[in-house]
Amino acid sequence: MPHVICEPCIGVKDRSCQEVCPVECIYDAGEQLYIHPDECIDCGACVPACPVNAIYPEEDVPEQWRIYIPSCATS
Repeated sequence: MPHVICEPCIGVKDRSCQEVCPVECIYDAGEQLYIHPDECIDCGACVPACPVNAIYPEEDVPEQWRIYIPSCATS
């Protein structure tokens, strides 16, 4: 399962996650970053790099942010 960048990233876009991603699957999507689900290898390197704790494995996304899963898949 790919990882998903959720609401805490909006307006922040620190980009630390982009710097550590070994496959460069994290892209700018306007107000926040997103992880391309077909390119993500699920290594998890981005999770500890995020200063606002906005990145979760898809299956662990908190209920209030599950709306970000479809947007990640279509961005």
